[in-house]
This record gives sequence, structure tokens and C-alpha cells, in this order.
Amino acid sequence: MTATEVSVDEFDLEPLGKWSEPAVFDVDRMRLQAYAGATNDTVPAHLAGDYASPIFNVVPGFRVIAPLTESMPPPAKRMMGLHGEQDFRFHRPIEPGMRLLTRAKPLGVVPHSTGSTITVLGETTTEDGTPVVDQYVTVFIRTAIAGRAVGDGPPDYSVDRIGEPIAVVTTMFDPDQTFRYMGASGDTMPLHSDAAFARSFGLPGIINHGNCTLAFATRALLATTCADDVHRLKRLAVRFSRWVTPQDVMTTWIWRAGVRDGRSVYAFESGLTDGSLCLSGGMIEVQD
Repeated sequence: MTATEVSVDEFDLEPLGKWSEPAVFDVDRMRLQAYAGATNDTVPAHLAGDYASPIFNVVPGFRVIAPLTESMPPPAKRMMGLHGEQDFRFHRPIEPGMRLLTRAKPLGVVPHSTGSTITVLGETTTEDGTPVVDQYVTVFIRTAIAGRAVGDGPPDYSVDRIGEPIAVVTTMFDPDQTFRYMGASGDTMPLHSDAAFARSFGLPGIINHGNCTLAFATRALLATTCADDVHRLKRLAVRFSRWVTPQDVMTTWIWRAGVRDGRSVYAFESGLTDGSLCLSGGMIEVQD
């Protein structure tokens, strides 16, 4: 499909800068266990549902963040969105029995060479207001190039790699990965379940959810940088560079990237066997 410039006014800009009403999410141990199983997690505390795996943090906010990114593009382009970037700021792990409140606000629409991005900030707290996670979610709307930028894009998270990789981890997905992830996450976008639908949008068939792919990379990150202790993970940010299918084999490389504000910083990226990157420019911060 050919990218075309559209008036920025064809995007629904009314929500920009305005907080949504909060959505309530009750954390159930079985839901945490299901998410860990759907992402092939290996950390015992995640499999037991004692703590949520890091990428589960997208689930409580999905019901307020996703509708904003889906309703703001021009009507003809609303099915053209792909996850572009994700930036988590973790304050504490999610545990069973919590009641979480998430609100969200769109920050801006930014044009690029083949489409536009919409960035939304989500804030999740406990019922008494204790911060749990802040997350910047950026969705890329393919083929819709806004005539000008309005508002802001995602925050910068670039870091410089130091030396050679400290870990290289290769992993494979399961044939039913997307279907299991749909049930555990609540993200039922047909790009992940209907091959004909996905091909109609120029994709090779069913593709992985971006956050499912990121969850696989995060397994390597936790094991390498903080001995699987989710309490120490404070920030994780990455760009989704291209789609991944359940048939792909993915390799993740991890580098040291210095120390910042008392935290160790690492860079990472993940690639496929054809040499392309599917996760690029990644960084995490770990409390020492």
C-alpha cells in the first residue's frame, strides 16, 4: 500500500493532552500465571503468579490505551496501526490481590516517511495512589502521513553500547503462540489470528503481538542483568522495528551501557535469521 499525506485534522486530535477516566483492573493470580505461560516464561515466581512478569504491565492499561490509539487515526487507516515503541518506568511489581487504576492521555501525532506515530502516556497506580508503572506507548499508523506534527513523540532512551555483547540468547516461538497470547493479554487484534486478514494488509500472515516478542527478549534481559529479580528492573524501552511470525527464530544481544543515577544501564536488540532487526535501540535500567 502506498503512503499518502493526509491533513493532520483527519486525525481525531480532541483527546490530546486530556486524561481518560481511570480503568479498574483486579489482579488475579491465575491471570498472572496465564500470562507467564502464554509467553513461555521460565521464572518460578512468574509461573506461580507471585509477581507479574514485566511485560504484563501492558494488560491493566490496555483497555484505556488501545482505544485511544485505535480511534485517533483517520477512519480509513484505523486498522493500519502497528506497535511502534514501548517505554516502561517500573515503580513496583504487580502482585495478586491488587486493585489497579490506569488512566491515559495522548501526547502527540508525529509524521514520518511512511506513516505517522501516535504516542500515549499511561499511568497505573494502586487503589491508594501508590505508583506501579508509567508507560509510553507509541503506535505507528502505516501509510497515513500527517501534514505536520502536533504535540510530542516518545521520550528519548538512546544509550551507547560498551564493548562486546555480554550475552547472546536465541529463542523460538510456538505455532500457537499468538492464540495463547490473545487469551492471556486480551489483545484480540485479527492481525494475530486471521492469516487472510493479515495478508490483506501486506503482511505475510499471522504475526506475533509486539509485546509477546518483547516478553521473550525480556526473559534474556532479566536473567543476564538482575538474576531474574523483577524488583530491580526500573526501566525498559525499545523500538519494534519489524513484524515477527511464530515461525521465526529470534536472537537477542545484550551490552553494558554504563551507570546512571545509581542504576546499571544495558543496551539490547533482537534480530531474525534473515539479518533483520525486530527489536532495536533497546535499553534497560537495573537497580544495583
